[in-house]
Amino acid sequence: MLTEWFWWDHLWLPANVTWADLQDKDGQVYAHVSHLCVILPITVLLLGLRVLYERLIAPPIAAALGVKHKVRLRASNNHTLEQYYNTHSKHPSQFDVIGLSKKLNLSERQVEQWFRRRRNQDRPGLLKRFREASWRFVFYLGAVLGGLVALHDKPWFYDLHEVWAGFPRQTLLDSQYWYYMIEMSFYSSLLFSVAVDVKRKDFKEQLVHHWATLILLSFSWCANYIRIGTLVMLVHDAADVFLELGKMFNYARWSSTCNAMFVLFTVVFMITRLIIFPFWLIHCTWFYPLENFQPFFGYYFFNVMLVVLLLLHIFWASLILRMVIKLMLGKMKGDERSDEEEEESQDEAHNHNHTHCDKPDAWTSNVDSTLRPYWAQKNSH
Repeated sequence: MLTEWFWWDHLWLPANVTWADLQDKDGQVYAHVSHLCVILPITVLLLGLRVLYERLIAPPIAAALGVKHKVRLRASNNHTLEQYYNTHSKHPSQFDVIGLSKKLNLSERQVEQWFRRRRNQDRPGLLKRFREASWRFVFYLGAVLGGLVALHDKPWFYDLHEVWAGFPRQTLLDSQYWYYMIEMSFYSSLLFSVAVDVKRKDFKEQLVHHWATLILLSFSWCANYIRIGTLVMLVHDAADVFLELGKMFNYARWSSTCNAMFVLFTVVFMITRLIIFPFWLIHCTWFYPLENFQPFFGYYFFNVMLVVLLLLHIFWASLILRMVIKLMLGKMKGDERSDEEEEESQDEAHNHNHTHCDKPDAWTSNVDSTLRPYWAQKNSH
């Protein structure tokens, strides 16, 4: 009974249309919930491909660009401080620092230095960040090229009124099927890998983005909003290509190329996410359907999810603009979303030959993902 209520025709379909009308017949093929089962094996395949890529392909690319793994100054073995770090806090208060220094017969500076180095040990290095960014770059580039191939000859790519022509009785194309399945599998893989990916300050926003994207794509698939869904995916992937490529050059310390990619990313992001997405695509989903049928629950649900994505875009746009301002003022030293490595003063590291530092000199992560998207992403991260 719960299943019957959830899939009630009047919830998800226009008036006078039932799920029986969307059964395969007379050469017409439609999207079905059962098709989504293929997402899990494709997700596992993508995760496996990512492991192989990051181990076999990304390191030579990183070496060619000059990205090297740097060994950080490690905290000395101290059971008491390690236990406090793991069970209490990674950032002890000044009161706790004083207590630990007295207990261990160490100076307050030595205790603070230990925690600083221990925190830096847990932060991902440049090589890990590069591998992650290059994997996402490869995927987003392939997704954009694949999306263009799938859509370039479709009438709704040029005339958005065609998105709703004959809706919801629109046959499913092979290109649409694979475009959807691979995109949804990729975002599923991001949720599975979230525990090991580089964690950013917008970690929660990234999770919201990934879940909103998967819910939106799943609903658009089941309710046959596939034409507008493919357009939304293409618009969201475009900026991520330049973002991830810029991150790769940033980790390689190619500052001029990195800044050029960041400028391209900013321009493409603003055009696709804050102009095309709201004023073309959301306008298309809010107003054009009303020319053919009365609004229903699925109509409102789909548009609300699009607005959730738009709000995330606005959040990430604020980060991007902040970075642009710092770049123009010459003050940008790191990613606004990055958990940066903490520097040590010279007197804390004077007994070492050199201080290792993995902090890039510019932005370092997916402000979408994947902004993706993003971040989505991205980032990611």
